[in-house]
Amino acid sequence: MAKTPVVKNQELEVTIEDLTYEGMGVAKVNGYPLFIEDTLPGEKALVHVLKTEKQYGFAKLKRLETTSPDRVDAVDHAYTQTGIAPLQHLAYPAQLKFKQHQIQELFKKQGLKIPVRPTLGMVDPTGYRNKAQIPVRQLNGQATTGFFKRRSHELVPLEDFYIQDPQIDQAVLVVRDLLRKYGLTGYDEQTNTGLVRHIMVRRGYYTHEMMIVLVVTSWAIPHQDDIAAGIQQALPEVTGIMLNLNDKRTNVILGKKTRLLAGHSYLTDKLLGNTFHISPLSFYQVNPTQTEVLYSQAIEAAALTGKETVIDAYSGIGTISLAMAKHAAHVYGVEVVPEAVADARENAKLNGLSNVTFEVGKAEDVMQTWREQQLPVDVLMVDPPRKGLAKEFIAAVGVLLPPKMVYVSCNPATLARDLKALAAFGYQAKQTQPVDMFPQTTSIESVTVLNR
Repeated sequence: MAKTPVVKNQELEVTIEDLTYEGMGVAKVNGYPLFIEDTLPGEKALVHVLKTEKQYGFAKLKRLETTSPDRVDAVDHAYTQTGIAPLQHLAYPAQLKFKQHQIQELFKKQGLKIPVRPTLGMVDPTGYRNKAQIPVRQLNGQATTGFFKRRSHELVPLEDFYIQDPQIDQAVLVVRDLLRKYGLTGYDEQTNTGLVRHIMVRRGYYTHEMMIVLVVTSWAIPHQDDIAAGIQQALPEVTGIMLNLNDKRTNVILGKKTRLLAGHSYLTDKLLGNTFHISPLSFYQVNPTQTEVLYSQAIEAAALTGKETVIDAYSGIGTISLAMAKHAAHVYGVEVVPEAVADARENAKLNGLSNVTFEVGKAEDVMQTWREQQLPVDVLMVDPPRKGLAKEFIAAVGVLLPPKMVYVSCNPATLARDLKALAAFGYQAKQTQPVDMFPQTTSIESVTVLNR
């Protein structure tokens, strides 16, 4: 095996040169990268080498010799440990620059010359999440809530989650205390025993309606009516309480079957003036104020005049489709999850919008059908998952050739890859606009408009 310039347990003084996409500092020793948590570019640090691979190593910070002007005091080390807020030690304006820089670097790697605008941030970059999925484990003989240490399944008990709506944090504690009162056990992964795996809470930003879902390993929950009554008494905002069954050995949080314990099986909230019914399994953006910024940027970028036909691929429960329908002649949404399409149709009715059509299927297949029906398309809107656009989808775009595309991305690496592939069909981007949907974390959302 080739020798690395550093060895395990060595102590060295290094200068931090950059941040990785996970928010770790990078120092180089004879060109060999060392990744170090809780360090920032420009800082000199004494570090202890923990582990060396062939191409890179990991080290632990022992002491900072100099500190970055962008460093702020961390609120709680547990937020870094668990990955809840890996950028908490970086001043917020510097976090916004970091996100802009990440996209610029990834574009450069793909040979793309697309200007990246300054990131649009929040006034208050804490307490923004409208949804929580909190693990419940048995610690010291009782059900305990918290978050897992990064890259492990070790629970760190937490009561304040910093980036979550404080009302949600409060609700989690109410439910946890009721589980303890009635002796319900937290889940044990090793033995696949214990009753409650997760507590999921959603809260409407505008309506303040709250939904609580207990993810359980069995439908036979002792005192379930007492627990539901206790939740309703302590939390008057709660409009629905559900059980979700997940009895498999899996890392997936929610199972496929949900039962109503009390109230409604959905939550109502508003987004850009439209009302939405959100069911437990629905995808709905977790930062309500920044979602409005993101979608407004996308609609503005599409420059709709009211005459256009728009296709919204990956349309989910219709959040972007319904927002665009107010500015277009007709919007066609396509989504692979049947339940989401049912929700989208319901949401269109709820808002009295008749110029939207939703279809179930893979976007690339449904788009092919629409092309055979000679549907005229002026704008193609895409908001894909982290893995970006499928090769088949990009091929379908090359056949459909809409004059304009709006790409909403949650992963700059797949965005850069896809923009390069789309350039082969003559699509040019004028600029990319990052929007900070997840302050204190390394996640990056953006809007890019492509003209052919």
